[in-house]
Amino acid sequence: MYSPEEILKISAVNGAKKVAKPLLAKAVLGFIGGAMISLGYLAYIRVIASVAEAWGSFASLIGASVFPIGLIVILLAGGELITGNMMAVAVAWFEKRVSFVELLKNWAWITLFNVIGALFVAFVFGHVVGLTASGDYLHETLTLAQGKIGVSPLQAFLSGIGCNWFVGLALWLSYGAKDAAGKILGIWFPVMIFVAIGFQHSVANAFVIPAAIFEGGATWGQFIQNFIPVYLGNIIGGAVFVSGFYYLAYHHD
Repeated sequence: MYSPEEILKISAVNGAKKVAKPLLAKAVLGFIGGAMISLGYLAYIRVIASVAEAWGSFASLIGASVFPIGLIVILLAGGELITGNMMAVAVAWFEKRVSFVELLKNWAWITLFNVIGALFVAFVFGHVVGLTASGDYLHETLTLAQGKIGVSPLQAFLSGIGCNWFVGLALWLSYGAKDAAGKILGIWFPVMIFVAIGFQHSVANAFVIPAAIFEGGATWGQFIQNFIPVYLGNIIGGAVFVSGFYYLAYHHD
């Protein structure tokens, strides 16, 4: 592992690289990022749907253990995920490697293409292929979606903070590892834990709530009302609770 001071510098460099990518790269990698997170969530649903009620929280732990494949693919094979950028690009801004306008533009573009990727998986694989459209899989999809849209805006916001505290830590540990096995382990456990706890991830929600919408189990208004507070919470979790705290602790001129 690199030291925390070294990880801070690596994060700043990677954040600046994310901003410097051309728009086409942001579009392609953002789409991949949204799709991979959604496919991880789809795997969660397919794995536990038939045992969710009987096994309770243990089934959630099993589903949470397969969900991290999305972020593993993004960080090792290539992809852009807004919740990760909330951490990395924020460090680059703290280090004055990018401007605040560049930070906002990067977050806006990556958010857009992440949502497009998530909607693609929800509609094509969930609805058209039918992987979330019938039987236990539909029931689990609707249960998950209703659980997310049924909370208050404050609860959604705070849940978003908890989620991206862990996702930001997964990114931090991945940057700190010196080999692929270390990166996978560093990603796997924080992501698995936030999913097992039930914290809300804006891009994952952009898959599961529309998947329910396509089957008549939710509305677009409910999706927007959920997405905004969760997204804002994700910003605080990644840019403040990870980037901000570690910058204050480890940045020394």
